[in-house]
Amino acid sequence: MITTLIAFLFALALLVFVHELGHYLVARWCGVKVLRFSIGFGKPLVKFTVGPDKTEWSISPIPLGGYVKMLDEREGGEGSVPANELHRAFNRQSLAKRSAIVIAGPLANFLLAIGLYAGLGMAGTEEPAAVMGEPAAATAAAAAGLRDGDRVIALDGREVSAVSVLRLRMIDAIVERRPAQLTVQRAGQTVSLSLATEGLPAGELDKDFMRTLGLELTGGVVTVGSVTPDGSAARAGLRASDEVTAVQSRPVTRATDLIDVLRESAGREVPIEIRRDGVEQRIVVVPQATASERPEDNGRMIGRIGASLQNRFEMVRVDRGPLDAIAYGVRQTWEMSWFSLRMLGKMLMGDLSWRNLSGPVAIADYAGQSAKVGAVAYIAFLALISVSLGVLNLLPVPVLDGGHLVYYGLEAIKGRPLSERFLQVTQKAGLVAIVGLMAVALFNDLSRLFGG
Repeated sequence: MITTLIAFLFALALLVFVHELGHYLVARWCGVKVLRFSIGFGKPLVKFTVGPDKTEWSISPIPLGGYVKMLDEREGGEGSVPANELHRAFNRQSLAKRSAIVIAGPLANFLLAIGLYAGLGMAGTEEPAAVMGEPAAATAAAAAGLRDGDRVIALDGREVSAVSVLRLRMIDAIVERRPAQLTVQRAGQTVSLSLATEGLPAGELDKDFMRTLGLELTGGVVTVGSVTPDGSAARAGLRASDEVTAVQSRPVTRATDLIDVLRESAGREVPIEIRRDGVEQRIVVVPQATASERPEDNGRMIGRIGASLQNRFEMVRVDRGPLDAIAYGVRQTWEMSWFSLRMLGKMLMGDLSWRNLSGPVAIADYAGQSAKVGAVAYIAFLALISVSLGVLNLLPVPVLDGGHLVYYGLEAIKGRPLSERFLQVTQKAGLVAIVGLMAVALFNDLSRLFGG
């Protein structure tokens, strides 16, 4: 919980700071006086003033956002701004300057994402290669003709460098309910396959859809990552770094081979063959009956042994030079932005369940999980959330940056400022929409948390 909380608060503070810093810097560049720069909402916990304008910088206790307060006649009424500072008021700036200040926040988030992705590219990343195993019978992959050892190199004509990329590309085809066109390397030849996704059950996108389709990595080595001291695995003598070779005399090439047997064997003896320091051994473990946390299991009892398992598959390492890394960062940021917009559009059209929307609880969970995995996973998480924050703020909803840009567009068309009444009504409607969206996201988070 401590790791999750720290990882979440750091991510939130960083992304909000970068967003508001974008507004702040461009406002200063345009000559606008900034009164306050706040991270969080509510009564400030810490505050201090900086610069000749005595801008107040503060940190407040409610960390769900921040703001930059600028000199503006509309907030204090006519005569609230001294005559000698009128030229520094936000509302006195040209449409171009106001638009630049507003768009600078989301743009800063996109630039952060580009920088993070570029940094990962230059540092080099290792991920499981998209080398597929023999698909289970009656799956879409089996029907498409996928074979053990096939290496997926493209999907719908777009390069696939690792299994994580394949998974992301597959979501497009699943949402659009169309066949995914796979290009695979097989025995030195290139083969094209058409994998049907139309028959995927509703709601499967929330689950392990890759496995349901028959897309699993080819067999590798399964090792024990960690063992809970008071668990069944520890009592049976299983240790961290043990290599699991078989369960019930059947070969184990994936962690799921063992997990599936253990889940269905609560309270029963399960013989497991392991290799420890090059020596073959056989141990017997009795999985402890535990209520399943999966919603689809409806709370039924399953077997667990108190040990984590790790797959060691063929890995691919991608190293990029500075220019290539920047191009990679731009490409990743663009693709994730477009992907986010498409998914939101699918939700609005009813083609995708609103249960896919995540809120602060889920984000905190992802932050904690990625931080535990390592720096690379956490940086990738930060980049993804930064993209999401940039996209969200550009939506044409009043109270968001995108809504203000719509106002400025209408002002340009009319040739004069919009009425205060119109602004008040639309901003109230926008606030209701945002609160409703947050309520749905929070409900989804709590449903996942409590297995609803």
